[in-house]
Amino acid sequence: MTTVKISEMSDRVVAVLARPRQRNAISAQMVDELHGVCALIERDPKPLIVMGEGDDFAAGADIEELHARTSSDALNGINRSLFDRIARLPLPTVAAVSGFALGGGAELAYACDLRISTTTAVFGNPEPNLGIIAAAGGTYRLAQLVGASVAKQVLLAGRRIDAQRAFDLGLVMELTAPGEHESAAHRVVDAFSRFSPAALRLTKAVGSNEVSPGLAADLAQALLFDSGDKKARMKAFIERKQA
Repeated sequence: MTTVKISEMSDRVVAVLARPRQRNAISAQMVDELHGVCALIERDPKPLIVMGEGDDFAAGADIEELHARTSSDALNGINRSLFDRIARLPLPTVAAVSGFALGGGAELAYACDLRISTTTAVFGNPEPNLGIIAAAGGTYRLAQLVGASVAKQVLLAGRRIDAQRAFDLGLVMELTAPGEHESAAHRVVDAFSRFSPAALRLTKAVGSNEVSPGLAADLAQALLFDSGDKKARMKAFIERKQA
């Protein structure tokens, strides 16, 4: 990977957006590499920390690439499908934000379960100024986080949310001095390690109001897998087969 730096530890994964000269603008390649991060976590569930290299989290999507995209690209939901996938990761995710989190960068932060930020952080969705909408989560996720009125101020009036306002609104759970957001995010994940992974996973699934038929089937199967009836029936089957 060249646009995302990954550190996989025994109890967490850290993904660092690594295009600092472009203020970590989210390119198609970065989208692909973040899908790879998701695949890694889906195979071996762990909490995820996302942060940007340098002074900024991500100052939007790559505008040159957006300029070239067509209606068919929009229907493919290139960025939206990634951010929705991040939102569905089984264990909690933390965005460690400094500097600009604008456009697609803000939507990536919104997709995470929790946000830590430095006092330099600024959130915003200036997409209408570019003739588009915040279609990768801003139009439907921001209101869930800060309420409809504030979301309209951001999405329609172009208002930005500075770090203190983000904290006051509950968009950010903790403010840190510049450069201390990464360690603060790790402290949050340290707390996760003291909790039951199964309880965290189920709390996130139920709390998101997005319990899919597949997850419901998995939960039902989990109850049956540990039942005495299942063990007795399968034991009898195996014994008949071996007789």
